[in-house]
Amino acid sequence: MNLVNEIKTIISTNLPDSIVIVEDPNNDGEHFEAIVISDHFEGMPLLKQHQSIMKPLKEAFDSKVHALALKTFSSSKWEAQKENFPIIAKRLKEQKNDN
Repeated sequence: MNLVNEIKTIISTNLPDSIVIVEDPNNDGEHFEAIVISDHFEGMPLLKQHQSIMKPLKEAFDSKVHALALKTFSSSKWEAQKENFPIIAKRLKEQKNDN
């Protein structure tokens, strides 16, 4: 399993029923981007959202992942703001079409 899939699996396991997109935009296997939309984030400060993702990833990839850019949304925040993030909305649509 490649790192993109491993990162996605760990996030999905720790935040069940979330929508997770992970990419390696530089194709270097070290710098990653993750977008996570989850009801778990409802009412949670942004820092806590990121910590809830980074803690299990740090344990698994302490030396493998150099950088991970995160964008997190609660489901209601995503619904309210998705028009401000057309690229993410496009990726979500593509992901749905792939499944």
